[in-house]
Amino acid sequence: MSYFTKDFVQFFKELAANNNRDWFQDNKKRYEESVKKSFAVFVGDLIKEINKDDKTINPLVKDCVFRINRDVRFSKDKSPYKLHTSAVITRGGKKDKTTPGLYLQMGPEDVRIYGGIHMPDKDELMSIREYIVTNGKEFEKILNNKAFKGTYGELQGEKNKRLPNKDLETAAEKQPYIYNKDFYYFTKLKPAAIANKDLMETIMGAWKDGKPMKEFLTKAIGK
Repeated sequence: MSYFTKDFVQFFKELAANNNRDWFQDNKKRYEESVKKSFAVFVGDLIKEINKDDKTINPLVKDCVFRINRDVRFSKDKSPYKLHTSAVITRGGKKDKTTPGLYLQMGPEDVRIYGGIHMPDKDELMSIREYIVTNGKEFEKILNNKAFKGTYGELQGEKNKRLPNKDLETAAEKQPYIYNKDFYYFTKLKPAAIANKDLMETIMGAWKDGKPMKEFLTKAIGK
């Protein structure tokens, strides 16, 4: 089943050249049909598929999908609209900042699929680091899993130059990921995938490839 028409990508291409309120208002009905509604239906079905695999994740679509409006308060770029649409599917949707789930971003350049934890708070970060130390073999096994490496390559995230104690510094000599401040992974699909009837299957395949790491990080923060 194909959820999106070619106008999904075309809309964003034209928006990139006309990122202003007047153009958007003139094309709002087109946005509603080709982008907003189609994406909401897709996210709703994606939530159902993920819920089959993880019963703890069952948020409402409206709690997952981000607005197309940009927050320009602290940005030099005052363009009012994003050039993509996105959603985060976790237990609590957008309000759930750290519980691992799936972040999906779709635009004219690519489809991005993310998992893991971005910007954990101080206590969560310490919990993750300590969990990696005490469960090092399991962590290594997940990192080196063929499916994970094939889809995501490796964990991403900014790193600290120093760690808060010597025990962590010693452990980090063997496992450098302990220096990470974020623990996320992502993969990209070509924009042609958006109109492909196998898009749902492809994204669910990526979800399953990242599931062992998602579960490890979920346990690490005690959720």
